[in-house]
Amino acid sequence: MRTLNLHFLGHATTRVELGGRVALTDPVLTRWIGPLTRVAPRPDVAAWSGVDIVLVSHLHSDHLHLPSLKLLGRNTRIVVPRGAGSWVARHGFTGVEEISPGQTITDGDLRVTATEADHSGHRWGPRLTHGPQSPALGHLLEADGKRVYSAGDTDLFPGMADLGPVDVALLPVWGWGPNLGPGHLTPARAAEAAALVQARAAVPVHWGTLAVPGIHRTARMRQLLVEPPRTFAHHVRCAGLETEVLHTRPGTDVLLPAPEERE
Repeated sequence: MRTLNLHFLGHATTRVELGGRVALTDPVLTRWIGPLTRVAPRPDVAAWSGVDIVLVSHLHSDHLHLPSLKLLGRNTRIVVPRGAGSWVARHGFTGVEEISPGQTITDGDLRVTATEADHSGHRWGPRLTHGPQSPALGHLLEADGKRVYSAGDTDLFPGMADLGPVDVALLPVWGWGPNLGPGHLTPARAAEAAALVQARAAVPVHWGTLAVPGIHRTARMRQLLVEPPRTFAHHVRCAGLETEVLHTRPGTDVLLPAPEERE
């Protein structure tokens, strides 16, 4: 039987092998993302080769990164939030599709359902009104009796309780700066999200990968580059959840529990 495999490439980028297909979430594959520098190892090309479908959660450049999409090939199937397709296609991509919350698409035996997300969907930030904009999404991937929830970037929202139970939740636990703005999960709220989606296992993502040059050497940023997943695991334990936290360094395979341990 086909198995589920996950490889955390860093930030919100995870390679999901499920249902005989390879999905890549929010690919960020280069050393620089605009003004941000990559402080984790850059993924080897083998980690993002053979991708069948790319799932983009929203338009922010650390999630929809055009240079990284070009590395994957302009004909790659790229699924973006509804309203963003024409903007992405204008940059030369030919395999762009749009999806709305609640809508399901398939790639072979892999089913992908777009979920709600509580996060700004504007390309340049929540306070601007001009330029490309579309609703932020999460994604629920299903095949072979397995369910993986990729939250993208979001805060808690009531509909999370309707998504579970899931085998694995990819939950953001921080960002790339010293503070978090609205529409993000802190480690404590990420633990609440794990409870809402009834995650059997959770991979903390969106941490330890990107930083502003210079300040990433300050004591606070050095701590924020390593502590969020540990703090998330602490909150999961304190809440008495059965969720197993799969603390995975950027650039490494996720060590999934054996099937009998999740039943």
